[in-house]
Parts: sequence; structure tokens; C-alpha cells
Amino acid sequence: MNPDAAAVLAKAAALVRDADGLLIGAGAGMGVDSGLPDFRGDHGFWRAYPPLAALGIRFVEIANPHSFATHPELAWGFYGHRLALYRATVPHAGFAVLREIGARLPHGAFVFTSNVDGQFQRAGFDDDRLVECHGSIHHLQCTRPCSDAIWPADAVDPVIDPASCLMAAPLPRCPRCGALARPNILMFGDGRWLEARTEDQYARFDRWRARVANLAIIELGAGTDVPSVRRMCEVQGAPLIRINPREPHVAPGRGVGIGLGALDALLGLGTLLS
Repeated sequence: MNPDAAAVLAKAAALVRDADGLLIGAGAGMGVDSGLPDFRGDHGFWRAYPPLAALGIRFVEIANPHSFATHPELAWGFYGHRLALYRATVPHAGFAVLREIGARLPHGAFVFTSNVDGQFQRAGFDDDRLVECHGSIHHLQCTRPCSDAIWPADAVDPVIDPASCLMAAPLPRCPRCGALARPNILMFGDGRWLEARTEDQYARFDRWRARVANLAIIELGAGTDVPSVRRMCEVQGAPLIRINPREPHVAPGRGVGIGLGALDALLGLGTLLS
């Protein structure tokens, strides 16, 4: 590690040592070191899904509730593939570092993530200490929707044709009305996302945040194209450690920016704090 990066990590470690609670803000870059794709731009998305590239279908078009109405097998092919991928992915060692840091603080850690992959739960984080602001692929809802019901996707066992990205029947159905089900994820142009599960998560976060007097924030791999995580981290009025290889800038006096990937930065930070 170069001397500049080491010096910045030392400043970050000092901020964490002074805290009584840790907010972890995580964007798509958090999963890259676990081998998950980063849909940065259409070309990045198409590298991960060549059949959709061949059809000229962009990420904003398939990650859209309209796709379940016009081509349900393809919509579920995309989301079913992601569901299977996230189930099979082992979270990288940086997740364990964050758990260890949180365990040392009086009020522990709380996660705010725009990721829908469930990787923090797989890494052992308490489900009651997360806000998944865009929902979760591991939960379903009715496409209509016929009710406010949200249920686990445990029974979905996706079989996807890799050449066409089509999911084989049967497609998931709403147990109440029989209509097509969909992931409980906030999609592009989405007026039918059911927010109750995520709203409950926000309420738990607000109660936790009210108890924390000296908050530190570690933000990882959160971009500016969809700035949900960056905004949440910036409005806390607390020292911010922004880990991002492309966009690490932090306003003067607000914290430190670390231009590394999540895993490298967390391993370095964990060593300093151990």
C-alpha cells in the first residue's frame, strides 16, 4: 500500500475509534470484490447479460415493472439469474471486518444499502440492523398488486436458459390472486413497489440513530448516478469515511476519502483497529 493511502487509512481509523456507533453505507461497489457484477453503464450490464445485449435491451428497460407485463419469462430470467447468483455468492472478508468493528462499539453498527442482494445477511449481519432502501430480491410481491403482502422468495428455484436468459415455467405467482409475482425491489418507473418492509427498516434505523451520540460512517462503493446511499451518509452530520476507487471525494472538514476498493480498504482499516 502506498504511503498516501496508509496515511488516509490512519485518519479513518482515528474517526472510528472516537465513535459509539457505526453507520455502514453500501452501494454496488461493495459486492464487486465478492465477484458480483457492477452494472455501471449499459456496456457493463451487457457484459454480464449477453442475451440482453443481443436484443439491445438496456438495464433500465429490463429492471422495470413493465417488463413483467410484456415479457415475463425474460424479466424473470434476469431476476431469477440474479437471485441464484446472490444465493451462491460468498461475501468477501471485508464484511467480517465491518462486523468486528461494529461489535466493539457501544451501539454497534447499522447498515444502509441500495443493494438488493442480501449479502449483509449472508455475512451474519442482523436483519433488524439493515435498511435496504431499494428492497430485496429475496422477497416477493404481487405484480398487480392485489394486496400489501410481501413474502420470502425461498420457494423460487429459478431455472434459466443461459442462451436466451429466459426462465422456465412455472414462474412465481401471487398466492392470493394467482397473478404473476415479482421481486419486492424498487425498479425504474415503478409505481407499484410495496414499501412497507423497507419503511419498517427505516423506523428501526431512526430509533437506533437517536441513541448514537458519536456516529462514524463508512461508505463503500456508492456511486453518484443513483445517489441514495451517498445522500443518506452525507446528511447525518457525522464524520464520513468514503471508500470508492472512482469517486472518493469528501467535502473539506467532513471526513476522509479513500480511493481503494472495499476489500483492500477494509482489510487495511481492520489491521489498524485490531
